[in-house]
Amino acid sequence: QVQLVESGGGLVQPGGSLTLSCAASGFNLDLWGIGWFRQAPGKAREGVSCISRTDANAYYTDSVKGRFTISRDSTKSTVYLRMNSLNPEDTAVYFCARTWTGCPSGLSEGTAFGSWGQGTQVTVSS
Repeated sequence: QVQLVESGGGLVQPGGSLTLSCAASGFNLDLWGIGWFRQAPGKAREGVSCISRTDANAYYTDSVKGRFTISRDSTKSTVYLRMNSLNPEDTAVYFCARTWTGCPSGLSEGTAFGSWGQGTQVTVSS
């Protein structure tokens, strides 16, 4: 069955880096767009980044531009989110999800994204 599994979260100091992984199974990753989202305690879910199905372009929300990089490794059926210069505001549970038409138009609201993973916790703290 279709499954997305996130990993790579953890505790990191401000200014540090982490790379999250979103491992896909049950479908051809190359045919789908993939998005990363995050949800902090007491806050709404936020779209962070997505990589498009049609043109493989990458899109980012303003708060992470220049710090986060999304990439796809088809040989490993995995999408990565490299996060640099982390700050406490990046603390959240990070999720990945797939989309046919939602990248980038649906990124901010998470519309047209499905098959959500279980999430991985990222905590930025000294």
